[in-house]
Amino acid sequence: MFDDKKSLIRDLFERNHRAMLRYFTRKVGREAAPDLLHDAFVRVLRRDQLEAIADPPALLQKIALNLVRDFMRKRKTEIAHLRPRELLDDAPSEEAAPEDRLEYQRQSRLLDAAVDLLPPRCREVFELSMEDMTVGQIAARLGVSDRMVRKHLAHAMRVCRAALD
Repeated sequence: MFDDKKSLIRDLFERNHRAMLRYFTRKVGREAAPDLLHDAFVRVLRRDQLEAIADPPALLQKIALNLVRDFMRKRKTEIAHLRPRELLDDAPSEEAAPEDRLEYQRQSRLLDAAVDLLPPRCREVFELSMEDMTVGQIAARLGVSDRMVRKHLAHAMRVCRAALD
């Protein structure tokens, strides 16, 4: 029984992984696509009685669609509620321990370096968001869509978080 499931999943992966990776890349970008591909096949692996499913590729497509929806919902929520300046804690007071002040300065330098590495338009969107401009205001000012502003902000947030990790 286990060998049948293993064989079915291997076949399903070999036949569909390239098309799914292209789909995920188109929908969520190159950075997140491999993770979503992995998550899709993990969900298939967790299914009971996979052998009884009439159309495994259709199941895989439905899982992919749901993963993209979840990803986009998470991205939208993240952008709506997390302001870039919240990446760093408030600056420590003069009375704070020297190591706390040094750590804050180190993180500030890392964040500044990450922002400097952003593509110009992405950096501009990020900096405008730091001025408390809304997505709509940034889009209007730069002559781009709200969606494009959200994409730039999501990218900037990923880069900044990675720099601080």
